[in-house]
Amino acid sequence: MSDKRLFDYLYDQLREHPLESAFGSKKDGEWRYVSTEQMVDWVNRASLGLLRLGLRPGDKVATVVYQAMPEWVALDYAMLQIGVLNVPMYPTISSREYEYILNESEAQYCFVGEGDLYEKVLSAKKKTSGLKEMLTFYDHPEARRWDSILAPADSDFAEVERIKSTIRPDDLATLIYTSGTTGNPKGVMLTHRNIVFNVEALRKLAPIRPGDRILSFLPVSHVYERVGVYAYTAYGGSVSFTGTDNLGGETGDLRAIRPHFFTCVPRLLEKVYERIYAKGLELKGLKRALFFWALGLAEHWDFGHKPQGLTAIKWKIADRLIFSKWREALGGEVRGMTTAASACPMKVLRTFNAAGIRVREGYGLTEASPALTFNAFDDEHTMLGTVGPVLEGVKIRIEPSGEYRPGEGEILAQSPGIMVGYYKQPEKTAEMIRYIDGERWLVTGDVGMLADGPGGLKYLKITDRKKELLKTSGGKYVAPTPIESVFKEHRLVEQAMVVGENRKFVSALLIPSAEGLKEWSQKHDIPWTNMPDMIQHPKVLERYQMLVERVNAFFGHVEQVKKFTLLPTQWEPIKTDGSEAELTPTLKLKRRVIMQKFEQEIEGMYQ
Repeated sequence: MSDKRLFDYLYDQLREHPLESAFGSKKDGEWRYVSTEQMVDWVNRASLGLLRLGLRPGDKVATVVYQAMPEWVALDYAMLQIGVLNVPMYPTISSREYEYILNESEAQYCFVGEGDLYEKVLSAKKKTSGLKEMLTFYDHPEARRWDSILAPADSDFAEVERIKSTIRPDDLATLIYTSGTTGNPKGVMLTHRNIVFNVEALRKLAPIRPGDRILSFLPVSHVYERVGVYAYTAYGGSVSFTGTDNLGGETGDLRAIRPHFFTCVPRLLEKVYERIYAKGLELKGLKRALFFWALGLAEHWDFGHKPQGLTAIKWKIADRLIFSKWREALGGEVRGMTTAASACPMKVLRTFNAAGIRVREGYGLTEASPALTFNAFDDEHTMLGTVGPVLEGVKIRIEPSGEYRPGEGEILAQSPGIMVGYYKQPEKTAEMIRYIDGERWLVTGDVGMLADGPGGLKYLKITDRKKELLKTSGGKYVAPTPIESVFKEHRLVEQAMVVGENRKFVSALLIPSAEGLKEWSQKHDIPWTNMPDMIQHPKVLERYQMLVERVNAFFGHVEQVKKFTLLPTQWEPIKTDGSEAELTPTLKLKRRVIMQKFEQEIEGMYQ
């Protein structure tokens, strides 16, 4: 087991393979890079600056940015080497959640990026007595810039070196707050050793060599990309930070950077797939026929696929005429990408891999910092339909107690990456950490099974979620119950169920209140006929759209309902026709039953 601290990776890079373009981002339309040497200089000067602010090991500093940048990386490493805990916050959460995180973590300072973040955090600051100051990564008339704290280059850094020498692998490195979809956010306490384990485990699997170009665009408030930044430093990659809105097109950053590697979420791959498919629909004649012929070939692709004879010739033609253009759209030099945070559709995985764009799924969670399993980039240790074999050093246990299918159960995990616990929340920690025969196991809340696969390994399949949470294809958790409760508070709604697991966005099935809708119809001079007819009436649909918009105002962007479907009959706890009831005896939703019964309506909202 490695005894490295996270900041050691930066000094390793400086000693072993220093880069002129170690970290970069676009400023005023131009890419600007920081060398490894300059990054180390920034880090030490920022560390001393933080100490001069009065911060000491164990203190907390919050950060929030829409897009990472070299300055954020410098500040993060600066905190790590003096034991100050970085508390990265999601840029899309509400001021109320900022208030909660800042208060519970006792963050003394907060560094914010561009956009509406300063105003949102400022609103929270008014109710956050411990937050001394907000600083910015850009020019703002009411705040100091981040670099105002940098100590002069010729300063005495003895105090920084002294503290750095006392930092141990098992010391806390960060507090990462979960999205709080089951209540208030929870601060996951991760040590240097927790995260270093992931960096070292993935080192053997990631196709990254010193000097390779990396494109980073996922939020560093999420452990997935945060650990990625440390890994890129360790592996010697040149990292270019951008945003998801800047990736595509002839002048997009994929073509500009021509990356060898990047991490992504399924929703991004779905968008690329949808764009590819839409372009195919625009083609005419022979070009259109060739496009969909190639897409048809991709449907039969699998790992280890080695076509022979005439089939091999067909694949070569498809690759030259169609697939090569897809690779060029991603920069032309991608050797691999990982996708995680939610399930990736099989058709998307097949299509990208068939086109020579190696996409691999992994599985983990913040509390495991994050990876537990991973599909390798060769064809011998990867399996479609799974999230891969367990990483070396990880144990997976399938706990079958409960209502599961044969071989299925709740996924428990053991790993050097498992969190210390939730900050100031021992009761919540006890819910996530279970002791079995004296061994400490993380309770993931996911349901799955282990399947035999290539290389004689066991591969993990995720089959369900035990916790009543949705996870969109963008990797965001959404708690449906609070949204449903707000809907049901309105007189026009009798019942509601929110859907969106592994989908692009959140939608809702709504059952109108017959009494409420009759009253509204009478008030607006709309003749009442019957419920099936009324839920098709344009004015009724317009009224429920207004209601959806009103409900959305209570929730964050990811939680907002984008589409809805009105259903004519109520869900019941008892069915007289012999079919399975939609409600439990205590009137709780049987979500799986409702999903099955109204599969067509749900699919209609996502077409």
